[in-house]
Amino acid sequence: MKLFSVTNSLLAAVGLGAVALSSCGPSGPGHSDYLAGVGGPVGPQYATDPKHPAPAIPDDISYWDGDAATGAPLIRINRTQQKASFYKGGVLVGVSKISSGKEDHATPPGRYKISEKDKDHHSTAYGCFKDKATGAMLNDNVDIRTDKIPPGAVYYPAPMPNFMRFADGIGMHTGFLPGFAASHGCIRMPHYMSEKFFDNVQLGTPVIVE
Repeated sequence: MKLFSVTNSLLAAVGLGAVALSSCGPSGPGHSDYLAGVGGPVGPQYATDPKHPAPAIPDDISYWDGDAATGAPLIRINRTQQKASFYKGGVLVGVSKISSGKEDHATPPGRYKISEKDKDHHSTAYGCFKDKATGAMLNDNVDIRTDKIPPGAVYYPAPMPNFMRFADGIGMHTGFLPGFAASHGCIRMPHYMSEKFFDNVQLGTPVIVE
């Protein structure tokens, strides 16, 4: 039974624009109002928490049916199908739509284990510059390792709720899903699914990236 499905009508109902959250930073042209609400609302359209953006297209993939299931957890990430599957005791109990790393920042395949859980994680590399006085967006595609903060600006790191690290600098977390691989390597997930995954993994949970 599919318990979670986000549609464009729901997006309109909650009053959200396509507020893009970086998985590991923005994906370049095409992201809409990236990080617009970070650092405080800049308009009434951002009254709803910008950390939980809805997918750009309807989500007919994600569901969770694992609350009553038992057994050791395991996550399998399929980059071709852009989905993550959650198993308990070898039984599939949930599937999440994802956005993995784009071509030049591809999520590396391999076998990993969850090495960190952080409910309120923020990127150490990517974020945005805003005008300190007005809150206006100056640059929503910042790599703080190479971009200098301009005069009169403030830097905000990209929020990554429900962060589950499984590789060096790479993890699963709430993020914007444009319908294709678009991150800098992380696995973006709908917020509801990132919460379910986060609550049901432990340090050491196996993660297989295919």
